[in-house]
Amino acid sequence: MSRPLAVICLCAGLGKRTKVSVPKVLLPLCGRTLAASALAATAPLRPTHTVVVLHHQKEKVQKAIQDACAGWFENLTFVDQGEPKGTGHAVQAGMQALAGFDGDVLVTYGDCPLITTATLQRLCELRGQAPCSVLTAFPDDPAELGRILRDGDGRFAGIREHKDCSAAQRAIGEINAGFYCFAGAALRPALANLRPNNAQGEYYLTDVVEGFARAGQPVPTLATEDATEIQGVNSLADLAAAREIVQERILLEHLGNGVVVVDPASTWIDHDVRIGADTRILPCCVIAAGCTIGSHCEVGPFAHLRAGTVLEDGAEIGNFVEAKKTRLGKGAKAKHLTYLGDATVGAKANIGAGTITANYDGVHKHETHIGERCFVGSGTVIVAPSRLGDRSMTGAGAILKRGSTVGADEVWVGLPAKFLKRRELPPENRPPENRPPEKKQEGT
Repeated sequence: MSRPLAVICLCAGLGKRTKVSVPKVLLPLCGRTLAASALAATAPLRPTHTVVVLHHQKEKVQKAIQDACAGWFENLTFVDQGEPKGTGHAVQAGMQALAGFDGDVLVTYGDCPLITTATLQRLCELRGQAPCSVLTAFPDDPAELGRILRDGDGRFAGIREHKDCSAAQRAIGEINAGFYCFAGAALRPALANLRPNNAQGEYYLTDVVEGFARAGQPVPTLATEDATEIQGVNSLADLAAAREIVQERILLEHLGNGVVVVDPASTWIDHDVRIGADTRILPCCVIAAGCTIGSHCEVGPFAHLRAGTVLEDGAEIGNFVEAKKTRLGKGAKAKHLTYLGDATVGAKANIGAGTITANYDGVHKHETHIGERCFVGSGTVIVAPSRLGDRSMTGAGAILKRGSTVGADEVWVGLPAKFLKRRELPPENRPPENRPPEKKQEGT
């Protein structure tokens, strides 16, 4: 962007139609909230100022947005709108935090999570020297959305709310998406002159836009290529529809990066998940935000990777395995019916079916360390904190008490598990210093 950019994101709404206690803008969507999803689309534009307008449960909303957007923005400011009195009133509140700012002002919404960076950038670039640019769309069903009015030459002439439209105007297919890019210098006086001249007694931002057109100033419009971008979330049904769209975008990105997603229809992958090429994601897996998976890995079927899980290259998580804040080293495997929480698993270790790292004592979480080339027998319970040395082994059904330390190459069995013997490994699994010398061939 050649001009400085400020973003005003409106997040003050009550969200009565969701019928849940969670503020609407904090509803979850593929690992982000609605508000974080909306703000994520603006972050690559590098705004010099980002203002979030709040009111309903403002402390809760502000903390959630601060946590989700940490490091995204140069300046992130929160403003309380007070009792909401329309979109114009909300932008008036937002502009109070932009005193002295001279540049573009992009208005977005915390309950519109599907908007893309590319569309917002085009909207800002379109403004040129005009006081405002307007985003429009041609949805399959305009429903009760405001219609875009044009003059005989096709120029923008105004916005008519559905309830005020004539029959002919309701037949118009182009609707107002509600996203605008304003020249800050033009927006301030226009907001100051805004009046609540409507039955609701509210201040409409659309009146500002119409005012520019009535004054003979050009108002360029941009029609979205994909009308789903401007869909808002007003109910849980809307949220479910938005999730399908966002999930498809995420999966297509991974597929384009060389990740083999065997059955996209049954695979849930959140935002902020990194997966290397040539990794296979089998059906019915859930991979949460904050996971990192290397290349040539395999996940699933029916696996659940929670935040903080890392699979190094070649690691495998199998069916009905759950991992949380766990790192599997290169080539490590946990293939069946296992829970790994707050664990570090060394390279080429094998975790047997039914293994549990009991990481929670009712108050605190504790870590488990499993060394390289360990063999953890089926049904083992490891009460954390505990440590298993490299190449160690547990017998089937072993229960390692809290604070256990299994030495390298040791075999532990029983309940509670105790040392049985030293493990005898084939030469290829022994450390280099313990491998038998290679026999020299005759004639050498």
